[in-house]
Order: sequence, then structure tokens, then C-alpha cells
Amino acid sequence: MEKLVVLTGSGISAESGLKTFREMGGLWEQYDVHEVASPQGWASDMELVCRFYNERRKQLVEATPNRGHVELAELEDYFDVQIITQNVDNLHERAGSTNVLHLHGEIMKARSTGDPSLIYELKSWELNPGDKCEKGYQLRPHVVWFGEPVTLMEAAISITSKADIFAVIGTSLVVYPAASLIDYVPANVPIYLIDPNDIPVPQYRQVEFIREKASIGVPILKKNLLEEYY
Repeated sequence: MEKLVVLTGSGISAESGLKTFREMGGLWEQYDVHEVASPQGWASDMELVCRFYNERRKQLVEATPNRGHVELAELEDYFDVQIITQNVDNLHERAGSTNVLHLHGEIMKARSTGDPSLIYELKSWELNPGDKCEKGYQLRPHVVWFGEPVTLMEAAISITSKADIFAVIGTSLVVYPAASLIDYVPANVPIYLIDPNDIPVPQYRQVEFIREKASIGVPILKKNLLEEYY
């Protein structure tokens, strides 16, 4: 069974109605993203950061996976599918994908500020000041903030280097270090890129573009792969 490695970004989640920081508007227009997504922001105004992530979680709880998520999950019937996502939502899992590596963390989880090994599934969309781990430390969102290392990058590189097929969906390939994963795809491996926009790719790599949003492009990818391999 061929190993299909898929790198996904905000484009696939946007179709489920998840807004980026700038799209959230309202109250958040007065803040810089670093104020709500950095260790410095957390240190200066924990309540603001908690409120920001509570709003994002509430939005996620009300969202549903779209056709792009669902058809990626269905590809597990035919391929050894490994998803590497830059997204902190759980829409891939809710659609049925079983192998998902979250490079930037998971918004529906919290971790201890005093013992990072203590990670908890949140039972609701709320995480507030005063919510503590079993050792008495404040809990924080289990996400990678600006200025923090992407600790799962080595695991993602290892997965990518073993790909038989590689696909990029809904990401601009300009956010590093995730964008560098394309450099670790073996030389003879086909690369598919699904995005309605022109995306910069290394000139030395041949890429098959599917210039559609994920909900349309993933079914096209699925059809093409089944025709090629089955």
C-alpha cells in the first residue's frame, strides 16, 4: 500500500467556516496577533489570551468537516495516509482521519505551564485563568506560539521522507518551518498541490497543480490517484 503524505493548511479549514485571526474582526481588530499568540502575550495578559482561544474553540465546536476533510479520510481505504497539518483544529479527526500530526498543536487540548508533559483533552470550548493541572500549575492552550519551537518538525520530516505520494492542500508554502517539508520529499515522488491561488514551489520539482479549493480539489485528487494506482 503506497504511503500518501498530505500537508494541509488553513485553506481546508476555511471552507468549514473557521476564520483566521484577521477575519475574526470586532474586538480583535485592535490587537496584534503576537498579543494573543506568544509567550509574551500570555505573560502580560493571560485573560485576553484565554478569551481569544475560547472564541476560536467555540467557533470550532460549531463547525463541521467539509468534503475536503471527508474525502481525505476516505483515501485511507486505498492508501497509507499520513496527514501533517499546520491547523490546530480537529476537523481531520472528526472527518475520520486516523493518522494526523499537528505541527502547531491542538486547540482542543490544554497543557500544564509547569509540566509540559501533562496534556489534557478539553471537555468544552472554555479554558480560563485559574484552570490548573493536577500539580497546581495554570493550564495554557496546547498550541505553538510565535517564538516557540515546532517540536514535531523532526517527526514530520521523517514521515515526508518516506512518502510515495505527496500532496499539499490549502497552504501557501510560505510559513516556515512547515513550508520546508517539500524539500524532504524523495526526488522521484509525485507532488500534487491543491489551491485556487498560485503557490511558489521549488523550480527543480515537478508539481501537478489542481487549482481548486479543497472541497473540490480533494475529490479530483482522489479520482486521479485511484485511476493511477487501482
